[in-house]
Amino acid sequence: MRKPTNTLLKERARRRRSLMRTMGADSIAIIPAARAYKRNGDTEHPYRQSSDFYYLSGFEEPESVIVLIPGRSHAEFILFCRERDPVQETWHGRRLGVDQAPEVLGVDDAFPVTDMDEIMPGLLEGRERVFYTIGVDSEFDSRVLGWINRVRATVRDGSHAPVEFIDLDYHMHEMRLFKSRVEVAAMRKASKLTAEAQKRAMKKCKPGVMEYTLEAELIHEYKSHGATHSFLPIVGGGANGCILHYTENADELKEGDLVLIDTGAEVGYYAGDITRTFPVSGVFSREQAAVYQVVLDAQLAAIDKVRAGNKWNDPHEAAVKVLTQGLVKLGLLKGRVATLIKNEAYKRFYMHRTGHWLGLDVHDVGEYKVDGDWRELEPGMVVTVEPGLYISPGKGVPKKYENLGIRIEDDVLVTKDEPEVLSRAAPKSIGEIEAWMAAEAP
Repeated sequence: MRKPTNTLLKERARRRRSLMRTMGADSIAIIPAARAYKRNGDTEHPYRQSSDFYYLSGFEEPESVIVLIPGRSHAEFILFCRERDPVQETWHGRRLGVDQAPEVLGVDDAFPVTDMDEIMPGLLEGRERVFYTIGVDSEFDSRVLGWINRVRATVRDGSHAPVEFIDLDYHMHEMRLFKSRVEVAAMRKASKLTAEAQKRAMKKCKPGVMEYTLEAELIHEYKSHGATHSFLPIVGGGANGCILHYTENADELKEGDLVLIDTGAEVGYYAGDITRTFPVSGVFSREQAAVYQVVLDAQLAAIDKVRAGNKWNDPHEAAVKVLTQGLVKLGLLKGRVATLIKNEAYKRFYMHRTGHWLGLDVHDVGEYKVDGDWRELEPGMVVTVEPGLYISPGKGVPKKYENLGIRIEDDVLVTKDEPEVLSRAAPKSIGEIEAWMAAEAP
């Protein structure tokens, strides 16, 4: 791997120091890398490092473990990793190795991962608390418990074994919820690239094109810029747009239909996540435009609530109000808006929430409530804002609105002032979309 920039090395060192301050003295944290998984036969899924592991180290190799020991004079940041192996590297690619890890990653000490069972009991001895997330990898859980039991077996010789397990997730994930300037810069790039992919798909879209063809255009845009997709793209034409997590992407796009694309680039491990819905033929029908405008108005109202000091649920409540008003105006719901909202009548056409945290994971970590109440939005948080309407055929649904699936999603940074829409480069208004799709390709 290439040596990270000094800015990234300092950033990751800051994160580790912050976590170790939270842990306190007489503690130890153990963070294993993600496992590599077989796809079939002797082939593997593309490897993607654990977000927590990468957040602290920037190291992308499997079969590795980070150990943090606050206040340890010899080494606070220890890495176990694979040794260099010319034969394995010929077949499977280069390894960083134990010797280069201190210089490249800034670790205090590095050991072969094959020596971990011998070394870890000594590192655990004398520590009161173990910060570790149990339940993610049962095999590794057993190894951790085995190391502790080996320390316990020597207490008559004066050893002291840890007496408390603390879930590492809460502390790590509260840190990850607040993005630094370095992280925001990466997310701006991911959102910008995702917007370019959406624009590319709009240009390539026309009746007769297959959903998977637009999927290929999205991935082409990501790969050609050294990135990948942060999740499997959703490309749903016509009625498929009413399936929230549709990923078959196998049908033909037909004239007169809309196509819903939900996709994201992953740049430097940080995710973009943008949804756009647009007409296959390049022009919205009157009915499509009417429903689309309701969703767009709801999204704009929700984005306006993504402000420091507001509650997490405020954007959702704003979107629900506008959507319900629109459903009444369209004739899809009947009654007083306040009563319909109270009875959640809108859920027939809008069954999900208006957003989620965004970061190293598409549905990023962090609590949505604190002490039972919706948490307050603060600068540095990044959220998606994604209202939608999904009008499947059924009782009381006029035929002209059947099978309309519309979602509009943007990535939004909470600042001290106005919300910053990171994904603003993707056409969103009816006029912008139609103009972009009609314009000659450069």
